[in-house]
Amino acid sequence: MRFWHAVPASGFGARRAAGLGCAQRPPEPPAMHDATHPSPTRTIVFVNAAHWFTHYCLLILPTAVLGMVAQEPEKFGTGFGPILALATGMFVLYGVLSLPMGWLAPRLGRKALMVAFWLGTGLSMAATGLVQGPLGLAVALAATGAFAAIYHPIGTAMLVDAAGEKVGKAVGINGVFGNFGVASAPVLTAFATALFGWRWAFLLPGLACVAWGLAYVREREIDFTGRPGAKPFPEIPAAVVRRAVVVLLIIAAVSGLVFNAFTLLIPKLIAERVALGGSALELVGLLAFLATICGAAAQLTVGRMIDRKRIRQVFMPLALVPAPAFFVLSFLQGWAVVPLAGLLAAAIFGQVTVNETMTARYIGPAMRAKMYSVRFFVGFLGSAAAAPLVGWLHAATGTLAASIIVLGVFTLATLACAFAFPDRREELEPELWALNARPVVAA
Repeated sequence: MRFWHAVPASGFGARRAAGLGCAQRPPEPPAMHDATHPSPTRTIVFVNAAHWFTHYCLLILPTAVLGMVAQEPEKFGTGFGPILALATGMFVLYGVLSLPMGWLAPRLGRKALMVAFWLGTGLSMAATGLVQGPLGLAVALAATGAFAAIYHPIGTAMLVDAAGEKVGKAVGINGVFGNFGVASAPVLTAFATALFGWRWAFLLPGLACVAWGLAYVREREIDFTGRPGAKPFPEIPAAVVRRAVVVLLIIAAVSGLVFNAFTLLIPKLIAERVALGGSALELVGLLAFLATICGAAAQLTVGRMIDRKRIRQVFMPLALVPAPAFFVLSFLQGWAVVPLAGLLAAAIFGQVTVNETMTARYIGPAMRAKMYSVRFFVGFLGSAAAAPLVGWLHAATGTLAASIIVLGVFTLATLACAFAFPDRREELEPELWALNARPVVAA
């Protein structure tokens, strides 16, 4: 799909192309509700909570598998790699089904899709805790990924619309919730598995997700794009938008693989490399939490910075860190693994906030949900390769060193994209797009 069509002067084509970095007529004000305009706060709360559940549900298995092989080896076997590979269907559907969401949103409504996310994801997680063999585990995980695919294209578009002009801050805070999901999955799963058994590690968050969904059913759908004071999206040159979109999609594919593979291998990496004096599952989960929480802190910081700086100014330092850090991590042993993993989490997760802001600054509201669908589809296809890649390399070599080196090589592509992304002053002063596009006429 092309996101840089020139905008016709009027008619259906103008309406269809609006939102792709093109001029728009000022939107109509929203419908009034009790003589006041609706607040975006409640919408943002539910979107942030949904982000937590999305990332949490995808990362229960890497820690739960450590309990599965100990508690029910007769049903699931004793191999880390083969069980982890059963999550492949989950990540494939998580990626593939994100693509049609931008097209379903105007037909079914964003709220209906988010209700399906809450209830479907929660029930699928709970079902995963009831399975009795590898096939059932693979099917239940796949269903979880299918419903979780709704969140990013729909929830992110809702967040950006509700955030108004402070997109970077809102995306940064939203990223903190997502990364708390990433960070808390190992530690909460470890404690639930140790105290109640691995099945409750899926049942408890599944039931909690359903409860949030039942609360969300009572919310009304609100369109924030036309609120008073909202500025029309600027007219951005087609060549600039095209360059931004191409770079964005390359980053999506690479970062999807790196992000997912890194979060999948952290619990096993700590269990293998840190001298814990025994198989302390709770301590493994806690250390994985401490490492990944650095990513949440980085996203909050990056979100605040990116509202004041050009995208490449923030992106470049984050892109320089991963390759050398992955190389060192491939052979590092002992407690030093934890802070280095934390540094990597900060760089990798911080890039996510940058990527979200790229879309918000270069793609207008009318096409934003569709662009997020395409971007997340590409990214999640990369992430779908993470589980089989890490599982196969670990089974073939007996360690995680090969997986870590491969990830380091992939991050070099992200660094190249940081150099290629547009670096324009107009990002912070959108009115300059129109001024710089006008030809200079001699007096």
